[in-house]
Amino acid sequence: MDTNDIFQLGQLMCSVTRDYLWQPAEGWVRERYPGSSLRCRVGSGQATYHRFDPRDRQHQITYGVRMIAAKHQPESAIGWLSAREILKRGYFGGEVSTLNLLAHTCCHEFAHLLQHSAGQRFRGSVHNRHFYSILDELHESGAAKATRAALADQARGQGLALPDTPFEPVDTRQHLAHWQVGDTVSFGAGRRELQGQIIRVNRKTCTVDGIGHSRGVRYRVPVQMLSPLVHR
Repeated sequence: MDTNDIFQLGQLMCSVTRDYLWQPAEGWVRERYPGSSLRCRVGSGQATYHRFDPRDRQHQITYGVRMIAAKHQPESAIGWLSAREILKRGYFGGEVSTLNLLAHTCCHEFAHLLQHSAGQRFRGSVHNRHFYSILDELHESGAAKATRAALADQARGQGLALPDTPFEPVDTRQHLAHWQVGDTVSFGAGRRELQGQIIRVNRKTCTVDGIGHSRGVRYRVPVQMLSPLVHR
């Protein structure tokens, strides 16, 4: 899938977030914060997040194009929290597919909006029990299902591929066997590529100390996202 298609999928995620999540909840949010509004945007990186600006009472949800691209491949998709939530909490029948991941991402970020509006988001306690109570409700109420259906329909209408076939489970043990402490690796892509040296091999991830431009930063990287560092 090319960059333009990925960007268009991001725009559709913005559209269904506004129409199927924000619109039904808008009145409830504004009762707590009069004048609240929502802006959805597509970001150029992988960062995907909810932010609230108290000055103009605007909620902003950003969907990163690199996040969308990563959720098209099982090796990179499984490293995201959204995939673990689908598996562990049984959302969408516990099936991890590109369609389910992107629809759930809309719900995940919108749950942060509702969490903030309810005064239940705290420093150092973001993915807390209040957050998961809200996220569970979005799935149990049918809002997540409606979001998923709308995303699939609109992508189909624009001729955009949005696979709904569940991914095969990724065997992280096989990936872990390739790495050991001291290996130099790269992860990310393009201008966002990072480099580092493995200092610890964990159960599903490797702890990596950045080198080069990333020196001084430590990362916890899903093993599926690591590649041997090629010295040019």
